[in-house]
Amino acid sequence: MEREHQQELTAEGPQPPPGVLKRAIAASAIGNATEWFDYGLYAYGVGYISVAIFPGDTQSATLLALMTFAVSFLVRPLGGFVWGPLGDRIGRRAVLAVTILLMSGATLCVGLVPTYDMIGFWAPLLMVLLRMIQGFSTGGEYGGAATFMAEYSPTRRRGFLGSFLEFGTLAGFATGALMMLGMSLMLNDEQMHSWGWRVPFLIAAPLGLIGIYLRSRLEETPIYQELEDEGRTEKGITEEFKDLLVRYRGPILRLGGLVVALNVVNYTLLTYMPTYLGATIGLSETMSLLAPIIGMLAMMVFLPIAGQLSDRVGRKPLWWFSLIGLFVMGIPMFLLMSTGVAGAVIGLAILGLLYVPQLATISATFPAMFPTQVRFAGFAIAYNVSTSLFGGTAPAVNDWLINATGNNLVPAYYMMGACVIGAIALVGMPETARCPIGGTETPGTPEAPDQLEYAVAGAR
Repeated sequence: MEREHQQELTAEGPQPPPGVLKRAIAASAIGNATEWFDYGLYAYGVGYISVAIFPGDTQSATLLALMTFAVSFLVRPLGGFVWGPLGDRIGRRAVLAVTILLMSGATLCVGLVPTYDMIGFWAPLLMVLLRMIQGFSTGGEYGGAATFMAEYSPTRRRGFLGSFLEFGTLAGFATGALMMLGMSLMLNDEQMHSWGWRVPFLIAAPLGLIGIYLRSRLEETPIYQELEDEGRTEKGITEEFKDLLVRYRGPILRLGGLVVALNVVNYTLLTYMPTYLGATIGLSETMSLLAPIIGMLAMMVFLPIAGQLSDRVGRKPLWWFSLIGLFVMGIPMFLLMSTGVAGAVIGLAILGLLYVPQLATISATFPAMFPTQVRFAGFAIAYNVSTSLFGGTAPAVNDWLINATGNNLVPAYYMMGACVIGAIALVGMPETARCPIGGTETPGTPEAPDQLEYAVAGAR
C-alpha cells in the first residue's frame, strides 16, 4: 500500500514530516492522559468510592478501595503478555486503538456501578472487574504509546519529545484530581456521596473517542514500517518469547529494576499522597487534595526541560541525580510535610522535582533498551510485571505498614529502598542518548548501527 506521507531521510534514518510528528505526539499522549485521568479520579475520590461501593467501617472500606486499585496493576502483566507481542506482530497503531477503547470504557463504567446498599457484594465485584479490564488494557497502552512516541521521534530530540508523553500523564492525573476536587467544592457532602463523585468518570468516554480519532489518522512508525518492509519482524509469538528469554534477559531485568524505583516513587507521591496527608498527617480534606496538585503542576513545567537536557547530557546522569536526590531527601521532606500545609506543599514540590528527571525520560530510555522486533513486548512485559508488584501496590502497602507500625515515615523508607534497587539496575544500562533505535540490534551496544550506517540502511 502506498504511504500517505513521504519520509525525510536524514543522518538519523527515515523521519516523518513535522505535521505527522506533532500528531504522533498528541496521539501517544492522549492515551496516557486518559489512563492517568482515571487514576486521578480514583485516588482523589477514594473516600467517596469506599463508602458507596465497599462494606465495613471507614478505615476498612478505604483499605478495600485501595486494594481494588491495586488489583488493576496485578492484571497489567497479562495485558503486557498479550498486547506486547501483538504490537510487534501486527503493528503499534492497531493495538493502541483497542487499548484506549477498553481503558476509557472501563473508566466510564466505574461511574455507573450501583452502590453496595443497592446490590450488595455485586458492587465491589463489579468494581474489581472494571479495574481488571482497565489494568489489562493499560498493560498494552503505556508500553505501546512510549514505543510509538520513541519510534516517531528524531534521535537527537527523543528525550524532549518523549517528555510530552509524561506531560500527558501529569495533565491527565491533575485534570482528574481537579475535577474531583472541584465537584467536592461545588456540592455538599451528601450530594458528593450520592452522585457527585460519579460525574467526572463519565468524561472518559469523549477522551477515548478523541484518542481513537487521533490514532486512526496516523500510519505505523517509520522504524516499524522499515522492519516490516524488509520482512524482519518476529515470525511468531513463540519465537518472540524465546528471543526475549534467551537474548534479552539482561535488559528485561534492568528495566524491571528501574521501574521499581520509578513507580514506587510515582504512586507514593501521586496516588497515595491525598490519603496520607488526610488520614496520617491530619490535613483538611481540601488541602490534602490540593497540595499534591500544586506539586504536579510544578513538575509539568520542568518535564520538557529535563527531557531536552537528557538529549544533551544523556539519560543516565539525570537518573543518577534523581535516585540519589530522592534517597537523600526522602526522610527530611516527609518530616517537613508533617509540619502543616506549607510544609506539605514544599516537601511534595521538592520530591516531585527530584522525580522529574526519571519521569521525563521514560519514553526515551525504556524503548531504547530493546531492538525494534521485540521492543513492544520487551517493554510491556518488563514494565508491567514490575509495576504490578511494586507500583500499583504502593498505596495499599504504605497504608498497611503505617497502620501496622505506627511510623509515619514508612513511605520515605519505601521510596529509599526502591531507589537503591533502581541504582543497581542503572549501573548496567547502556547510554542510548543520540543512538538511533532502528534495526534488529539493541541500541547503545557495539552491534547496533551508528548514525551513518542507519541513514544508509534507511535510504535503500
